[in-house]
Amino acid sequence: MTKELVSELGVRELIGWLVHVIEAAGALIIFTGAVWAFARFAVTGLRKRSLIGEFNKIRLSLGRFLVLGLEFQLAGDVLRTAVAPSFTEIGQLAAIAAIRTVLNFFLTREIAQERAEIEHDQKKDAPSPYPVNA
Repeated sequence: MTKELVSELGVRELIGWLVHVIEAAGALIIFTGAVWAFARFAVTGLRKRSLIGEFNKIRLSLGRFLVLGLEFQLAGDVLRTAVAPSFTEIGQLAAIAAIRTVLNFFLTREIAQERAEIEHDQKKDAPSPYPVNA
């Protein structure tokens, strides 16, 4: 007869608690990003008439929050299936991971495109370091 150091039930309870903490952290990150983006949008809207340049910066920042929050959510899903998963749980994890990975891929790609556009616009608007002779 072997004596277990930690029971499987204890490990499952601990992991369940950790999953809730990690998923709550992901949700909090997404919520924080949404509130921050809304606040910036509202303040910018009150101060400026043209929101086009600032809107892209706000979207870029919100996208970063979304990507980070989705990573936490995926981490929670992976952790949930860490102890003796069933085939159903593995299938659900695969589906969830695929959906979140696709979302992350497109969000990351859009963030990179937005960043490149912002940098291009800033370079275009910046004064030339070389004087123009007339």
